[in-house]
Amino acid sequence: MTSSPGRRRAAVVGTGAIVSGGHLPALRAHTDRVELVAAVDVDPGRLDAFRTEAGEGVTGFSTTEAMLAAVRPDLVLIGTPPSLHREQTVAALKAGAWVLCEKPLCLSLAEYDEIAAAEAASGAYASVIFQHRYGSGAVRARELIRGGELGAPLVAHCQTTWHRDAGYYSVPWRGRWVTEGGGPTTGHGIHQYDLLLHLLGEWEEVQAMAARLVHDTESEDVSTALVRFAGGALATVVNSVLSPDEVSRVRVDCADATVELTHLYGYTNDDWVYTPAPHVPQERAAAWREAGEDVPSSHTAQLGFVLDAWDAGVRPPGSGREARSTLEFVAALYKAAFTGRAVRAGEIRPGDPFYEAMHGGVGETWSGVGRA
Repeated sequence: MTSSPGRRRAAVVGTGAIVSGGHLPALRAHTDRVELVAAVDVDPGRLDAFRTEAGEGVTGFSTTEAMLAAVRPDLVLIGTPPSLHREQTVAALKAGAWVLCEKPLCLSLAEYDEIAAAEAASGAYASVIFQHRYGSGAVRARELIRGGELGAPLVAHCQTTWHRDAGYYSVPWRGRWVTEGGGPTTGHGIHQYDLLLHLLGEWEEVQAMAARLVHDTESEDVSTALVRFAGGALATVVNSVLSPDEVSRVRVDCADATVELTHLYGYTNDDWVYTPAPHVPQERAAAWREAGEDVPSSHTAQLGFVLDAWDAGVRPPGSGREARSTLEFVAALYKAAFTGRAVRAGEIRPGDPFYEAMHGGVGETWSGVGRA
């Protein structure tokens, strides 16, 4: 199979809603740089429907292994259930392909380190989908916060309060530690607090609580955390699937301004609000709102950053230390919730039960309220 000169050859693994609704539009938006040549799905009907939607030239396969052997793609986009991510990512890396995988990239720090080892051996890279980092609003906010233009970050709030009913959890892999890795801490709120970490930098300490208040699941349906950042800022993080009035929100109070993002599943520049402190001149505050071209948060925006990194011959964003830091935050939140004590960055290492699994060995023995 051949491709047009200068275009990367891509394959998708999994052809469900997240791929057809997120990855396929992204590939189409960057059609001058990448072309879709293959798709993998265990469901023949779903695979055929996707291939019809994707258009001519997309070969179908029932297994990742068969696709990698036959096609040797440059880039693999993974949109399967979480428990499959590590195995499929490692296989793609070993075949020399770069990977762009849905969150979570894997289900534990131990699995992440397997992926990192596969990266080192192959020279290819694996990035995780955290699309909220890549909209122009977030690019501008990070530039202002990290550059000190808004003054020192002091207080932050991160809120993912969504609603999921019993029907949502009727899908067999949802709500189970071994297949999803956790509840809304892992599968829902991770987008918002990854953005918070992206804006504020290294986190230092986490205290947390988790509970199962409504749903008949193994994992939690709500969690809360208190976070101290290396720069001194304090933050609250809430992850819920119990909230009828759904909203996603990140707010950072700095010495000279508050910057707040309120949206649900994606944002534009207009969703970012800057409120200056009383002592700040209006002309200075007006400059903060100049974010340039309005690039919404999306798979399309992130794929562009990945392709830019590839062209430049550098590690793509959302991989390596960046990806691991967010996954470590997940593990720390669970460890803090289940042990009832603060957890510091860097303490979860091989030999720690929370290194091997997000539940730290709690599994089905957890009552759903309080610590294990």
